[in-house]
Amino acid sequence: MEEISRIGIDTSKHIFQIHGVNGAEEPVLRKKLRRKEMEAFFQELAPTRVSIEACGSSHHWARLLQSLGHEVKLIPPQYVKPYVKRNKNDAADAEALCEAMGRPTMRFVPVKTAEQQAALMLMGIRDRLVRNRTQLSNAIRGYATEFGLTAAKGLCRIEPLLERIAEEKSLPALARELFALHGQEYAQLSARLEEVERRLMAWHRADSCSRRLAEIPGIGPIGASMLVMKTPAPQAFRSARDFAAWIGLTPKDHSTAGRVRLGAITRAGDEALRSTLVVGATALLQHVRRQGGGKAGSPWLIDLLKRKPPKLAAVALANKNARIAWKLMTSGEHYRPRPGASNTNSQFNPSRGAA
Repeated sequence: MEEISRIGIDTSKHIFQIHGVNGAEEPVLRKKLRRKEMEAFFQELAPTRVSIEACGSSHHWARLLQSLGHEVKLIPPQYVKPYVKRNKNDAADAEALCEAMGRPTMRFVPVKTAEQQAALMLMGIRDRLVRNRTQLSNAIRGYATEFGLTAAKGLCRIEPLLERIAEEKSLPALARELFALHGQEYAQLSARLEEVERRLMAWHRADSCSRRLAEIPGIGPIGASMLVMKTPAPQAFRSARDFAAWIGLTPKDHSTAGRVRLGAITRAGDEALRSTLVVGATALLQHVRRQGGGKAGSPWLIDLLKRKPPKLAAVALANKNARIAWKLMTSGEHYRPRPGASNTNSQFNPSRGAA
């Protein structure tokens, strides 16, 4: 076989399409492999550069091929799409991956270790349990309203509501039985969530970078843990603004002919991470507004609240916190509040709010 310069692999559940080129950029390898044939094929192949689309199971295949001596690069799907020629199929996708990898300005996704993916799995389980508990609590409230029973806002009101329902003799026996089933499910979800959060807090306390990030006002243990888990290589970003742009907290650019036109934030990147930063910033702003400013917030934040609506101020604060977090992750420093501003995290912990 002619010497291969680089290979693009279009992955799927069972079938893998391979496209390879030589040093002269000429196609020398077009092959379709089944899942069980992949490892044997690359074991016999001389070490080369391999590109894979960053999608499901891509980190697993990257670790496997790296263990066989190959240099593996993961490319975001949106960066591969411009190189697909006309019709989309597995062969065209593999060729596009191979072509995209050869671009000198291409950006790649760092390969995560198995331990990093296990930590992300812990965060994903927590998010799912939080959604399930919220969905169930809304269902309980909705059913209770049909019988004239209401409760104030907050998850802390659900259990007292269930107790009232159990004591309400005017309800049909079937309704009380079904509410009891809902109550059992709610208690189970709450217990599972407490166990997952206990494991997550243990992970947070064991990671020095996560502890340092939690010192930033508006970023609690949950936000700090998520930043560390989802950013295994912060040094890959050239600046703090690039990091904030990756999260999707910078404005869209519609500039042309020397005319600068900026719009709303891009909402690119990881939605869960961006949402956590914004919710944490919102909780901090509520705390500052309740305290009436003063030592509860920095002069920059108080001035921002005077000039901008609360939601816009929350996004701006999340943007700023993301940039500070990048600096702390890359430098290894601790958060130092500006002179004249107190460290609000000594009084306020948004770990619950940044869920």
